[in-house]
Amino acid sequence: MAEPQESQHTGESGGKYRLAEAVKRLMARQSLEDITVKEITGEAGVSRQTFYRHFLDKYDLVNWYFDELLANSFREMGYGRTIYEGLVRKFRYIQAEKLFFRAAFQSDQQNNLKDHDFRKIYGFYQDLYRKKTGEDLDRGVLALLEMYCQASIYMTVKWVSRGTRDAAPEELAELMLQAMPPALTDLFVRCDLLR
Repeated sequence: MAEPQESQHTGESGGKYRLAEAVKRLMARQSLEDITVKEITGEAGVSRQTFYRHFLDKYDLVNWYFDELLANSFREMGYGRTIYEGLVRKFRYIQAEKLFFRAAFQSDQQNNLKDHDFRKIYGFYQDLYRKKTGEDLDRGVLALLEMYCQASIYMTVKWVSRGTRDAAPEELAELMLQAMPPALTDLFVRCDLLR
């Protein structure tokens, strides 16, 4: 995915992208834990007040940027695409931004990207099922979904930490589907979300 160009983003969104680009440049040189808000604002050329108008902390900034990068893959899945296609898009975005994600996924601090990614994907699958069927998942299926999502985040982090060279996005997406518990697979096939 092409990097967002500042000229494409104006107003509030433009300020957020400016901060995201700054933290990305800093993450190329040091760990996210070692980066301060002062360094981010200095790199972006904005005030701390501007930073805190948009974000709670540096992890909130990283999570926002992650959401922006992956919003298209979730939208695609929501518009009749399969889970496989959505996963491929997600992994392509991550691969294109692998330096950012490698640094971001290393953090285990409060509000970290791994937990954020889990909450997003876990909620997304529930919402997708609800939109397709008009029903909520039962407790047993929710437990399976939680375990599956946790495992998929673990494998995504492992893939990114190795530089994404272990598997192409398509291969990783296929492995994720093969690892899905049969009860989830059957459910998603019945909803036309799996091929």
